[in-house]
Parts: sequence; C-alpha cells; structure tokens
Amino acid sequence: MSIKAKLVATVTLTAAITAGLAAPAVAAPAAPAPAVSAAAPAVAAGSSVSEQQWLADVTAAIAPARAYIEQRTATPKAGEKPAIVFDIDNTTLATHFHPFTMPGIAPVVELAQYAHARGVTIIFVTARPGFIESVTRYSLQKAGYTVDELRGRDLGDLTKPVQQYKTEERIKVENEGYTIVASVGNNWTDLNGGHAEKTFKLPDYDGLLS
Repeated sequence: MSIKAKLVATVTLTAAITAGLAAPAVAAPAAPAPAVSAAAPAVAAGSSVSEQQWLADVTAAIAPARAYIEQRTATPKAGEKPAIVFDIDNTTLATHFHPFTMPGIAPVVELAQYAHARGVTIIFVTARPGFIESVTRYSLQKAGYTVDELRGRDLGDLTKPVQQYKTEERIKVENEGYTIVASVGNNWTDLNGGHAEKTFKLPDYDGLLS
C-alpha cells in the first residue's frame, strides 16, 4: 500500500473514530482448511487472493514464531530485555482487505499477546509517517495489541528506502538495550538488513499485499 493510499485510509479511519462507528477489531482466522506450507504460494501478477486463503497462509506462516518464542523465553537470561519487532500493514493490521477499518489479524494478535505474557517487549516499526501515530496506535490497541513502542517515519526518513529505514530503527532498538529475538513482516524490506535473531515472513504474494 502506497503512502498516499495509507493516508487516505487513515483520514477515513479518523472520521470513523470521531463519529464513534463500531467495527470488528480483529480479522477472524480462516475456517478449517487443508494444511498449507509455511511458505505461501506465489500469485501471478495482476491476480488476486481471497481473504480466507490469505488468513490460512498467515496462520501457517506465523505458527513457527510462537514455537520459537516459547523456546526462546523458556529460560530468561539475566539482564536481557527481549523484544519482538512487528511491521503493521498486512502484518498486524489487515489493511489490504479492510483498508478503512484496519482490524487486527487474529493469529498475529495471538502471537503478540503470547510474547508479551512471556516478558517480551512489543515494538512496531512502520513505514507510515509519524504524524499519524495517534491513529495507528489507536488501531493497534483496539485490535488487542500491547504497544510498548511505535516507530513511524519522521520527515527526514520519508526519502529513505524502506529497508534502510527499518534496519536503522532496529539498530536504535538494540541501542536501547533490547535483544530483538524476532522480527515479523510481510515484505522482505521489513526483515532484511539483520539485527534480529529470527525473522518470520508472512505472505505478500509477490507484492500483491504491500
């Protein structure tokens, strides 16, 4: 989703919040379906994917992350501050299928809640501009996420490539004393660049869900 599209969606969401409109806070997981591999199938350019298939693929892709968090936090290290970094659009909020209400994505909400309950700090790093932080924070909290930190792009960051910006933000998180035990995103630009022990890639279908 382009910055322009995100801004349009954000303005509309702000109006909905002001008007007090109710909307589902979480995109429900897909109904039981045949098992899928953690690697989502590629989708040809110009084609589409159903929300049900996407949720099934997200559920399969995120499952190893929960197992890893359980293993990684089983024996806490003295003085360590574990953190997990999440992207937002189509990683934690369903902005492709619900661009105006932007509900949470159930299996990802569950992962974040599980990690937080095990002492992991929940940090969001987004390419969204920082001036819409209040609306973004509202959407995340409404969906059920704990928002320990929310990092959006300042004016000087808007011209940087997304991967460079997000890598620099993870370095800043580390400089605060955190160990980033996992990073979760749906684009490789969310994940490449290092500074995370493990990365978990959710489906984007070759850029269909940006």
